[in-house]
Amino acid sequence: MKLWGGRFTKETDQLVHNFNASIGFDQKFYHQDIRGSIAHVTMLAKQGILTGAEQDAIIAGLSGIEQDIANGTLVIDGTQEDIHSFVEANLIARIGETGKKLHTGRSRNDQVALDMKLYIRDEIAAMDELLFSLLKELHLLMKEHLTTYMPGFTHLQKAQPVTFAHHIGAYFEMFKRDRSRLADTKARLNYCPLGAGALAGTTYPLDRDYTASLLDFAGATQNSMDSVSDRDYLIELLSASSTIMMHLSRFCEEIILWNSNEYRFITLDDAYSTGSSIMPQKKNPDIAELVRGKTGRVYGALISILTTMKGLPLAYNKDMQEDKELTFDAIDTVKGCLALFTGMISTMTIHPEVMEASAKNGFTNATDAADYLVNHGVPFRDAHGIVGQLVLFCEQKGIALDDMTLEEYQAISPVFEADIFDAIRMETCVTKRNTLGAPGPAVMEQVIVRNEAYLNEV
Repeated sequence: MKLWGGRFTKETDQLVHNFNASIGFDQKFYHQDIRGSIAHVTMLAKQGILTGAEQDAIIAGLSGIEQDIANGTLVIDGTQEDIHSFVEANLIARIGETGKKLHTGRSRNDQVALDMKLYIRDEIAAMDELLFSLLKELHLLMKEHLTTYMPGFTHLQKAQPVTFAHHIGAYFEMFKRDRSRLADTKARLNYCPLGAGALAGTTYPLDRDYTASLLDFAGATQNSMDSVSDRDYLIELLSASSTIMMHLSRFCEEIILWNSNEYRFITLDDAYSTGSSIMPQKKNPDIAELVRGKTGRVYGALISILTTMKGLPLAYNKDMQEDKELTFDAIDTVKGCLALFTGMISTMTIHPEVMEASAKNGFTNATDAADYLVNHGVPFRDAHGIVGQLVLFCEQKGIALDDMTLEEYQAISPVFEADIFDAIRMETCVTKRNTLGAPGPAVMEQVIVRNEAYLNEV
């Protein structure tokens, strides 16, 4: 059954039908389509456009269709153009002429806009739940590793000592912002387009605010042309999704480095690693690499929808049908990556002793040696030069600053005293950094408390 065949005298060419049809992918939101239709029919009856008996018959028919699709009794096939046509055709087959009244006062344009918003709203909730699970796992890692010392990096060069908790905390903040972006997207999309018609509303006395309330929207959209042609919320979602993937990809890059033979900061669990078909010794971080690789897939969806929308005049254009496949794929990709990444980090083994040794051997405490001199009256610029000589001496001997003798220190600067060794210990270097946002345990414990409050918010 076509919803538009009256003015046509010839059947659509099969290739045209196949090219035009969307049921191969928009069947994904059959639940949302039926939910929207039930709300629409409820509103039509309230307004006296349908009788109570007609309302009951249509809702019963729609509920039966939904149940049969869910349990596999009714299979969505390619005979219909889209999910809307499929549901309506089956409704008419089940309840007869009354089913033809379902579409009163609406167009497929506002119907598909509604379905997509309902679907995206549900998927945002699912993505948010996965982000929340990831944040809980990161929080556990932070609590466990407040005194696990490691090198902090700039330019991929060892810079200053931090803790693993502090390093993980940076990603905690990133994923918190990701949840906030999703919430912002939901708030802006949460207005109901149903009743906008094809583009200019309808002559039927619809109560659009009532329909919106039935579907848990904040209200009805205010312009019918914008209602059917708006895809900003998809662009926002794909932008937020791209940022989530960027954060995951950055984290995966570090996981890959840390898991390498050169770093050995962590060991990935066998369940999240694979082997080589030719090299028996290999244990590859394939999950981290795949998450990193799939980031480009989500970026591509964002660029695709931006390119699709950039030249479209108002109101609806068939180009917009291209929004679905790429959005569905991006959402599935993000959800899959979040779930796998959370499992990967929850099972990996941390090697604190390797991390701390790396921090010592990378001269990450050099700044603290300079601060020691400054606190003993040496101008910072002179202290910087003196510590530079210390580092050069250590590099020539293949030792760390901690391994020098007091005599070797004093040969370069007589200001150094025996307490220099305590001043450059990893624990000292980290513990005295207690400004908000720093890795010191005192301030990090405050952050832990705030994170717990955040995670306990309803």
